[in-house]
Amino acid sequence: MSSSTSIKLTLKISSFILRLLLNIIFIILVVVLVVYGSRTAFNFTYQLYGPVAVENEPGRTIPIRINKGESSMDIAGKLELNRVIVDKYSFYFKVKLQDKVIMPGTYRVNSSMTYDEILDVITDYSNSEVQEITDNTEEN
Repeated sequence: MSSSTSIKLTLKISSFILRLLLNIIFIILVVVLVVYGSRTAFNFTYQLYGPVAVENEPGRTIPIRINKGESSMDIAGKLELNRVIVDKYSFYFKVKLQDKVIMPGTYRVNSSMTYDEILDVITDYSNSEVQEITDNTEEN
């Protein structure tokens, strides 16, 4: 066996091993991404449709002020900042999917409430602690 044949054989073996290792790394990366993506999709979907709450009963009661003109994403951000909901994006999508209208006012929500319970509170103006008083009498 000549030296050039030996070098060619060594290069072929090295090339095969390198391609095999790169394929294994690629497959592992794809599997990790699929598992992570699936877990993330499951958690997001569960937050949309499942009874998810930040804490168990009794939880913490927190006043939330919703101003006129605030977007659903702004409100979801407030709720997430006050640790009343798990994720502002899943709450935002829940509001949009259910076509709910959030009413301005000051509401008391609890960290043990589900997304549906929170929506029931903040979409019903009669739950607001502070309500505008309208005077329908005419001045003379």
